[in-house]
Amino acid sequence: MKKVIAGLGEALWDCLPDGEKLGGAPANFAFHASQFGHEAVAVSAVGNDALGDRTLEELEAKGLKAVMPRVDYPTGTVHVTLDEAGVPAYDIREGVAWDNIPYTPEVEAAAKACQAVCFGTLAQRNEVSRKTIAQFLNAAPEGCLKVLDINLRQHFYSKEVICDSLKACNILKINDEELVQIGRMFGYPGLDMENKCWLILGKYNLKMLVLTCGVNGSYVFAPGQRSFLPTPEVTVADTVGAGDSFTGSFVAALLAGLPLTEAHRLAVDVSAFVCTQHGAMPRLPHSLTGRMKKAL
Repeated sequence: MKKVIAGLGEALWDCLPDGEKLGGAPANFAFHASQFGHEAVAVSAVGNDALGDRTLEELEAKGLKAVMPRVDYPTGTVHVTLDEAGVPAYDIREGVAWDNIPYTPEVEAAAKACQAVCFGTLAQRNEVSRKTIAQFLNAAPEGCLKVLDINLRQHFYSKEVICDSLKACNILKINDEELVQIGRMFGYPGLDMENKCWLILGKYNLKMLVLTCGVNGSYVFAPGQRSFLPTPEVTVADTVGAGDSFTGSFVAALLAGLPLTEAHRLAVDVSAFVCTQHGAMPRLPHSLTGRMKKAL
């Protein structure tokens, strides 16, 4: 039976130096999870505009189901600039469709069907979407993997939103820079990186904590278990969506029954491949997608 995986939150267009590309962490996550044979859905909202039309058309072309009600706000856009290493900086437009995701019957049905959902803090910057995300998580079945990809962007987060999100999730995905910010915010800046992770894992009773450190590798912590893998050396086109591909493939592997260490290895290799491509949603080669079937 296929596992239904939902990406919940922002749907937007990344305005990159080489043109517009569909993005948004939840849609990226769902797309990459879907490449491993799972049924995936991107849950957000789009405007009654040309970009809204393009969003739904492109997701359909990619084979990804979208639950995205139309609202009277413009479809989201982000101006992305890349540094010499291909690392992006974001200018995220406010007052857009994904700030105003309504909790419709179709959204509720997606919540009740999913066995994994990924959400973040960015889409909770507005009260409307924040409330919808909370309702979605509450409606999800018992045993659902609720993945918080914390995704701190610009000034669009608060201690309250982070606390509530940590309480609502059972898997946390965070990067090293975000871990430093969380450490300062919650009053344990003196602890080293791994001790911070163990502390958060225990304090919020998490199943797992995933820490990505860019070129310095990545970790997965779980009660009684720790996995570390170095980051492969690749020629980077850009890193847009790399973290989302990591999370999507990792969750897809967990739902397929792969052990934590094998799920971690697949996620690292998928993320490395995405870094060699332009944009957040490249099609993965069979050498990666076929590994899950081979492992099973």
